[in-house]
Amino acid sequence: MSDLSSLPVQGEPVAAVATPVGVGALAVVRMSGEGVLAIADRVFTKARSPETLLADSPGYTAHFGKLYDGDSMIDEVIVLVFRSPDSFTVEDMVEITCHGGPVVTKHVLKLLLDNGCRLAEPGEFTRRAFLNGRIDLLQAEAIGEMIHARSESAYRTAVNQMKGTLSGKLNSLREQLLHSCALLELELDFSEEDVEFQSREELSGQVDMLQKEVEKLVESYQHGRLLSEGVATAIIGRPNAGKSTLLNALLGEERAIVSHMPGTTRDYIEECFIHEKTMFRLTDTAGLREVDEEVEHEGVRRSYQKIAEADLVLFLLDVGSDMYEEEVVAATRLRERYPETKLLVVANKIDSVEDSRRRMRILEEKAGSRMIGISALKQEGLGELKAEMNSMVEGLDKLHDASVLVTSMRHYEALRNAADALRNARELIEAQSETELIAFELRSALDYVGEITGKVVNEEVLNVIFGQFCIGK
Repeated sequence: MSDLSSLPVQGEPVAAVATPVGVGALAVVRMSGEGVLAIADRVFTKARSPETLLADSPGYTAHFGKLYDGDSMIDEVIVLVFRSPDSFTVEDMVEITCHGGPVVTKHVLKLLLDNGCRLAEPGEFTRRAFLNGRIDLLQAEAIGEMIHARSESAYRTAVNQMKGTLSGKLNSLREQLLHSCALLELELDFSEEDVEFQSREELSGQVDMLQKEVEKLVESYQHGRLLSEGVATAIIGRPNAGKSTLLNALLGEERAIVSHMPGTTRDYIEECFIHEKTMFRLTDTAGLREVDEEVEHEGVRRSYQKIAEADLVLFLLDVGSDMYEEEVVAATRLRERYPETKLLVVANKIDSVEDSRRRMRILEEKAGSRMIGISALKQEGLGELKAEMNSMVEGLDKLHDASVLVTSMRHYEALRNAADALRNARELIEAQSETELIAFELRSALDYVGEITGKVVNEEVLNVIFGQFCIGK
């Protein structure tokens, strides 16, 4: 690990296409770094006052004109000028808006690369913004989460983090830790004089308060993960219960292969759908049964793994089957095996038997819980099923406006480590241990909190984070 100030500022001019590849009305190619205005001047001619240079233009100005490769015109474009330090990367930046289409953007990008730029790496523009102090590491990650958000709640959570709400909370915690660490370091400097710059009672109280604050953030991860990733929902049951049909019905499209042959689904299929404000991450699993074939056996094993990982389990049974009572027993056993997981029994194929409602009443008595009756094939009862699914994860909507939520596994792990270090420090204080030991634990907590916002930087972590961004971001 190293301090941010030890990392070099990257000033080499880079370029990349910032919009998705494909045919469209417009596309954006951006440059950042030293000399990008001069590079733009070599290939761009203004429609008005062609003798004036972009290098002489103020920031936040737009210029209409043409791009040339020698005497050959490439395209009519609009060029936006951003001058350091008032740009996203804090460097000089130029954004060229050209006509959309892969051939056009390829010519524009090649023109810039031929005139002194190199191709930007994935996430390099955002990485430069971080390295130059424009945003912290947590905000950089939030930009990626906002781009990939698949629900309103995930988007709002990412926007809050990009605004710096979680960063502000962590910076406040870090400042308090810094204060305590500094006082302990002073004690170590004056160890021969046996002086305390902060009473152990006061220090213990402060560390206890900081530990509780960090643990609150750790506990928020469960809610933050559900908002950003969706409610992990496993659709399980015996072969031919209609799991793939239900998946297709909830998604509103033919995503899974439907067959009357048992064992068609050998592996799980994962897709998302949104009902009201909640995103459900559906997993269609292999049928639960005893199997001899190795491939199908692996599919069943993965089904149980998905059950263990799920927030919500839809146990689908065929209400017209001769084994429907046995399936309720199996559902009850699963509920006992996974007590932390919410399980909803769904009686499918209610259209296939005349006495389905009577059977459902019997099953509800055996199961000791409410059951939803549906016909996945005819899409009957899906509205009631979705409403019940929402009800079972009730409480998520109340978190949509929460400003301080942890959504990243990286942040969660760092905060959990920080909480452990603070707990160790408090125990050492109460045991009247040596100052060096207490200071070590508090410095560890300080480093763990600093890792999240980038106050303490690990180059390998940066490569992983920004490597997940698209080129041009």
